[in-house]
Amino acid sequence: MTPSTTSSVALAEAARIEPNSRTVGFERLYQSLGYRFVDDELLIHALTHRSWCAEHPGNPSNERLEFLGDAILGVTITEKLFNDAPEMNEGGLAKARAEVVSSPSLAEAARAVGLGEYLLVGRGEETSGGRNKESILADAMEAVIAAVYLDGGREVAAAMITDLLSDSVDSALRSPGERDYKTRLQEHASALGVTAPSYELSSTGPDHGRRFNAKVTVGTTVGRGSGSSKKQAEQNAAEDAFLALTPGGNL
Repeated sequence: MTPSTTSSVALAEAARIEPNSRTVGFERLYQSLGYRFVDDELLIHALTHRSWCAEHPGNPSNERLEFLGDAILGVTITEKLFNDAPEMNEGGLAKARAEVVSSPSLAEAARAVGLGEYLLVGRGEETSGGRNKESILADAMEAVIAAVYLDGGREVAAAMITDLLSDSVDSALRSPGERDYKTRLQEHASALGVTAPSYELSSTGPDHGRRFNAKVTVGTTVGRGSGSSKKQAEQNAAEDAFLALTPGGNL
């Protein structure tokens, strides 16, 4: 990666996030991740949300790294599930993978390492709690995975992914698809012989702090949910409807 001439500005901004605990730079984050970067520029890039870039033109956001990290994550988790569960069929493996690489799982891992306090976010996200938003944390976690991959190689990135998501992998192998309420609701509706779930989406707020609201209808049952992403809102709505229907729910 070509060093950015504006990275010193980004680092200065990062250092102001929590002055009292940032005197040793990224030391605490390195320890939490289990990896020490050779090139801090990559880590800063991975921590840069687009809302910060909107206020500091010329700085790249972490979206390209997120794209790469998503692919690395998918391959690593697929390989681990394949090796750890030789008796599981394709459908079970697919459900387990979807659960492990889901936004809730990645956000949980990001919170475990304290990633939120290091993020570069715009003023709007800062005031609206962006550092703890599931979608922002999950995306940043993927970006950090890509940064580790570029800085230390595939084996190092895979080892970090396996360590950070070990609990999610174990949970997914025990009960594949348990967190995927959209799939569970669809399967339940099919078993009941009713029309497949129908979703309606709306949103409120500015681009940097948009909130999505979902409504799902299954027969006469309606579920509602909200979130910082469309996917999260639909999952929450599906969970609301699924819990209303089981056990003893009526259509």
